[in-house]
Amino acid sequence: MFQSTSNLRPSASESPPANPSPEQPHIVSLVLQAKKALQQGEQLCTNASSLSTASAQTAVDVLALDAQVRWMSEAVLDQLNLAAQVAKSIEQKRSEIERHVQDWDALRTQRSDALDAILESLGSQSVPPDFHIVSADSSPFGSQNASEDEDETPFGFPKADSNPRESPTDTIRNRSPLARIQERRSKKMDRRRWKTLRDFVDERAIEDLLDTIERDRQELDDILAQTSDYPESLAKTINAIKEMVPVEVALPSLNTIFVSQEGTSIKMAGQLESLAHHYDNISNAMHDHENGEEFGEEDLEGMNSDADALPGIISELEDGVHAIQTYSEELLAAKTAAQEHIDTHRRILTDLDELGEIMTDMLERQHHVETESLDHLSHLHLELSPLEELHHKYTSYQYAFNKLVLELARRRQYREAVQRFVANTIAELDTMVEEERKLRADFQAEHGQYIPEDVCLYIENPPNRWTVSRWNDEPLETLPEVEGDMVEEAQQRTSGVEVEIGASQSL
Repeated sequence: MFQSTSNLRPSASESPPANPSPEQPHIVSLVLQAKKALQQGEQLCTNASSLSTASAQTAVDVLALDAQVRWMSEAVLDQLNLAAQVAKSIEQKRSEIERHVQDWDALRTQRSDALDAILESLGSQSVPPDFHIVSADSSPFGSQNASEDEDETPFGFPKADSNPRESPTDTIRNRSPLARIQERRSKKMDRRRWKTLRDFVDERAIEDLLDTIERDRQELDDILAQTSDYPESLAKTINAIKEMVPVEVALPSLNTIFVSQEGTSIKMAGQLESLAHHYDNISNAMHDHENGEEFGEEDLEGMNSDADALPGIISELEDGVHAIQTYSEELLAAKTAAQEHIDTHRRILTDLDELGEIMTDMLERQHHVETESLDHLSHLHLELSPLEELHHKYTSYQYAFNKLVLELARRRQYREAVQRFVANTIAELDTMVEEERKLRADFQAEHGQYIPEDVCLYIENPPNRWTVSRWNDEPLETLPEVEGDMVEEAQQRTSGVEVEIGASQSL
């Protein structure tokens, strides 16, 4: 008698036919259906087993690749950090050189401003024409200057211009000496036409010096510009590589996958066992039928019912295989992603090798630029010395001129004092001589008639007359006229300056 396999019943989603067909299939057909279902079930379970085994290996590969990706990511980030430190080192060295350059710029500005200040001060101080105009009497040929009778040498001491002689130049110009004297006097009266101390300064040489310094300063900028983009370029490259570093692999929950696969596999194994039991039962029923056993209506109905449940079982097995395949594909996707990360890291390592070569070249070039710029900066510091020397020179120049004004004023006072003393002495001598003459006349009038003529013939001589003159008939010293306000200005400009001049000379 046939025993129905109750566990062949499909899931709740499927149910046997409510009204089976009155014509029952032949038992051989039922055996073939059971055998086919068993074979399909075995094939599906075999596929599921293979997928589960492959999934386990894929999971191992995913874990290994993930560990490799993590290790390579850390190594790449460490290399990028080292590259960032190199870029920072280059930037710090450039910043240090730029600070030295800024210090030099500040020093140049300070010395240039000081030089400009003394030049402005020289331009504000007038020089009387008598200090630099040379009279025609100073040359045996008269004035040799085709434009003006002037000598451009500062602090010249003009000689006396009394009784100027007419020179050939004056004849050619049809200009009388009196006209020239009046012209000079008009210049003396109009100080706006006077020269200043700055007019005797060689400003062309100063401009040439400043142009040379500016040109050399521009050369320093050109040297520094050779590596100016290195820090920014390295930073951009490092950031670009850092953005290429893949994020961590999004691993699926392996525990969830394995638990789900195990549950599905157990369920499929039970379903395969049911298919095998159904095939054994239907095969035994066929042997019994061949041996002459008759089946009742109830047995045939159970056989048909079990046969109708077979497609549902196969469908559930296919669903199980599909579920296991889905988990396997998820693991494969994770493995593919990890492998892509590995490939990306290999490209990154190639980029890092190239970046290393580039940084080596950059460091060598930066060292060369640093050495060259420091040598050039030392040369620029040497070029600032003439500015300081010029400032000291023109400060001393102005100080000496003011001292000259005071010295001329003192000499004029000395000359006037000597002239007064000489005039007073001559007047006193004349008075004494006149008194002596009267005394001698009185003596001669009273006693001369009684003294024989051959006794003391010189008694009748008049007293000697005296005079005071310059030694060896030297010409009278000629001094230029210095007005009182100029003397007062010179006193104000020299007061408190001697200490500064002395300190500058000691430097």
